Amino acid sequence: MPDYLTLCQQAARAGGQALLDWMGRFGVREKGPSDLVTEADWASQEAIRAVLLTAFPQHGFISEEGDANFNSAAEYCWVVDPLDGTTNYVRQLPHYSVSVALLQRGRPIVGVVLDPVHDECFTAVESQGARLNGRLIHTSQVQDLSQALVAASFSAKVEAGSTEIDQFIAALLSCQAVRRTGSAALNLCYVAAGRLDAFWAMSTKAWDVAAGVLLVLEAGGVVSRLDGGPFALDLPHPVAGATPELQKRFRILMQNAVRSS
Repeated sequence: MPDYLTLCQQAARAGGQALLDWMGRFGVREKGPSDLVTEADWASQEAIRAVLLTAFPQHGFISEEGDANFNSAAEYCWVVDPLDGTTNYVRQLPHYSVSVALLQRGRPIVGVVLDPVHDECFTAVESQGARLNGRLIHTSQVQDLSQALVAASFSAKVEAGSTEIDQFIAALLSCQAVRRTGSAALNLCYVAAGRLDAFWAMSTKAWDVAAGVLLVLEAGGVVSRLDGGPFALDLPHPVAGATPELQKRFRILMQNAVRSS
């Protein structure tokens, strides 16, 4: 097999460098209510595309700022979020990332998430574990909700009465603490690294979570759909937990919050 991981890291770093180069000199527009996009998003995307498709021009390429049609039937396809956490980036809050994953027939087999500000590169290859800057990482051993630090990714514009609010309240009342950081990819990486214990999202897209889900699984965590079924990128709304016990308890908590809303 070609060294897809090295290529994936090169692409993520090319995108991350583009973001750093554009810092403070980009234009901003809304592509939806409270959903921002900048020239830096596009610059990062094109830098990543150039690395990947120069090496493998026959591969598919799906990105948030380009082709948004997710096709799980392709033999090999790169799924890219060139800037996960655009609002943070615009406001110079140093918490955003570049996410690059390679899918084989819809299944992530390589994933890289780069935090360019802190130079943290999270990597995973199917059946080979998860790493942070080359060092193996593992999820925490937390099993009880009362001990769990959890994170959420919400829609860009949360409406009053939304089930996301009901879920947030349920987590706030049952877990140790809740965070909303602005980067789904980094949230999943933090679960993989044991910094967070669980994560859920009901509005994410495939490019937000493709690499991060692989990292959680390779670090020993559990990821499923809200109803407990197998997670798949054609419905990219993960409920991730550090341990099977915690993931089940957290998933049921989130499921019950939806039913009671």
